[in-house]
Amino acid sequence: MRASPNGVEYLDVGEARQRSGIRLVLTLGVPGPWGEAAKGLLHAKGIPFERVAQDPGLPNEALREWTGLSNAPQLVYDDEAPLHAWADLVFFAEQLQPEPALIPRDPGERALMFGLIREIAGEQGLGWCRRLGLFHPLLSSPGARENPALEVVVRLGERYRYSAEAAEAAPARIAGVLDLLAERLAGQRAAGSRYLVGNHLSALDIYWATFAGMFAPMPEELCPMQDFMRQQYSAADPRVLAALVPELLEHRDFVYREHLELPVRT
Repeated sequence: MRASPNGVEYLDVGEARQRSGIRLVLTLGVPGPWGEAAKGLLHAKGIPFERVAQDPGLPNEALREWTGLSNAPQLVYDDEAPLHAWADLVFFAEQLQPEPALIPRDPGERALMFGLIREIAGEQGLGWCRRLGLFHPLLSSPGARENPALEVVVRLGERYRYSAEAAEAAPARIAGVLDLLAERLAGQRAAGSRYLVGNHLSALDIYWATFAGMFAPMPEELCPMQDFMRQQYSAADPRVLAALVPELLEHRDFVYREHLELPVRT
């Protein structure tokens, strides 16, 4: 058993391999959006799980030996194959505990929900593009790829197919997705709904709420994180800030207050 800097207990990989039930691999002490979304799906459905530590920036060889991957999040249920893709995690939670439903029953709403989550959590989505922007100041510096201190960032940049051109295009893409979500939220409010799809909480609300922290973190008392990460996660690009309208952050706060874990435990 290990404890994060915030005092939250995690299993190490060796312990996790001896357990059954749901073991959720999360980055130790870090409110990473993909991991927070996975936690949110389980929390909203009241599904218990144990946390397994993944160490940021380290090889995590024991984890790779167990699951075949060294990153987080990953979900291992009993002896089943590990899951890590966001859509697989959504379907897993829904099948294990059908109520409260987080996937709309209406086909049109269901397609809309998965499409919008793709714009948040998928390749070239909000999280992906935000990370390109975080890598850019470091990877665009002279000699970055030969600098041992930047080895982890270089490796992450390769995973996200970093290029200066992609990083420079990222803010406009982020702003476009934020505009889309804001328009959707405004339409739903006009129709009398507090949620992004239909009249009930869906996985889309959870993904937006958890990924919003990459642009405007919640206060320290609600979401503790290291100072450098809070600074990095606070958006500064004027295009992004213009698109991050108050209503989107109000919706984030509503979803956390009514449906998710507060304070966030990492």
